[in-house]
Amino acid sequence: MFHELNEECGVFGIYGADEKMVVELTHLALYAMQHRGRVGAGMAVTDSETIYSYKDLGLVADVFTQPVLKKIKPGKIAIAHVRNSRKAVVERFAAQPLVMRYMKGSMALANNGALINSYDLRSTLEHDGAMFQTSSDAEIMAYVVARKRVKSGSIEEAVVEAMGDFRGAYSMVLLGRHKLVAARDPRGMRPLSLGRIGDDCWMVASETCVFDGLGAEFVRDVDPGEVIMIDEKGVHSDRTYCDKEKSALCIYEYVYFARPDSVIKGRSVHEVRLEIGKLLSKEHPVEADIVCGVPDSGISAAIGYSLASGIPYGTALIKNKYISQAHLRKDDEKIQELALNCKLNVLEAVIRGKRVILVDDSIIKGMTAKYIISLLRRAGATEVHLRISSPPVFNTCYFGTTINDRGSLITSTMRVEEICEAVGADSLGFVSVDGIHSLSGMEDVGICDACFTGNYPMEIDEREYYSKYDFKFGEQPTT
Repeated sequence: MFHELNEECGVFGIYGADEKMVVELTHLALYAMQHRGRVGAGMAVTDSETIYSYKDLGLVADVFTQPVLKKIKPGKIAIAHVRNSRKAVVERFAAQPLVMRYMKGSMALANNGALINSYDLRSTLEHDGAMFQTSSDAEIMAYVVARKRVKSGSIEEAVVEAMGDFRGAYSMVLLGRHKLVAARDPRGMRPLSLGRIGDDCWMVASETCVFDGLGAEFVRDVDPGEVIMIDEKGVHSDRTYCDKEKSALCIYEYVYFARPDSVIKGRSVHEVRLEIGKLLSKEHPVEADIVCGVPDSGISAAIGYSLASGIPYGTALIKNKYISQAHLRKDDEKIQELALNCKLNVLEAVIRGKRVILVDDSIIKGMTAKYIISLLRRAGATEVHLRISSPPVFNTCYFGTTINDRGSLITSTMRVEEICEAVGADSLGFVSVDGIHSLSGMEDVGICDACFTGNYPMEIDEREYYSKYDFKFGEQPTT
């Protein structure tokens, strides 16, 4: 899948590296997280006196050109962020990290996730005189932390106190002039890991693949509800909110969001996707000549389907990772279509005359599936059997993904047979909810599958949640 379902962002923080290396390591970390956010990128660095930041819209390579990197002053601590957005038009000022100056000095904050009580928090703050520049949850979180900091003994204490006010999914990193703080919501809905280089350089990241790229050692996951503080004395942990709630990691981290070379809660993302593909083969077998996966997240599941079915796996779809998101978001449908043609192409020699099993991670609106199947048909596929490595999505996600309009979900408005006809497939099969829960070790992880089942890990007040979309700042609120 390449444009219907998106996670909101990725975060990174580093403390203790050689000051000359901090910006370079942070820059590389942004590249390692690019798959989590292609709309904007930013970083904030401190030299213990001043926080320097730069952010803009676009891919990492577009934002952080060599002239820009040369202007960023070196420092000992940095945080970084990549983001996606639910809306086609976004504003530069809403990119992260957000830098705030307040009574106690300065701080920068970046977040991955979404609060479900942001409307209530924002209303309270505005009645007390707060003025907001963006419609981002991250700005609300920064305000709450700043207010707590004025009355607490340290920034980490302020974060712990603020967590009592936050409801929803978040993995945030916060930069003070002398400290790096990271926090994960009590249900652990968004991933966050701790790593290090040597004895003195520590880092946190949304995914472990970031550590691999930087030559760092993965130490452990940040536990749900845990606050990590890193300073000159090392790593400190506050577990006030740990073990207060049942773990509810978003299942789509395994299915789609995370890179296959990442490890989440001790499980290889690639291995999980292989097992899902094998299960999909058992639940929805079909005679065919070749199995292919939609790059990138469908490939591991397609290999698993091939291994279990004995049907050969083949690379049939080639993805161009460098096409600008601006072209994919154009209002002109013809330009969009041409951009999509540049984004994905078919190896006709592999497909022509073949019965194809096409494995993808999900169907949201059905437009992507219809488009890819049409490409395969034009390349000469005689049959196309669509297999989906997640269950049907019936429900809104309130925790930071783009599944935010139940009425637009094709699975909530059509039966399988109707979807099959609508997208042009010869057959269609989804992995079952029971099946995905039965995978070895998956039951022990503690996952959120509310988009499939409607079983949300916390009570949702839809009226309050959707009220935040009434704020008119040129974009819908996102992290």
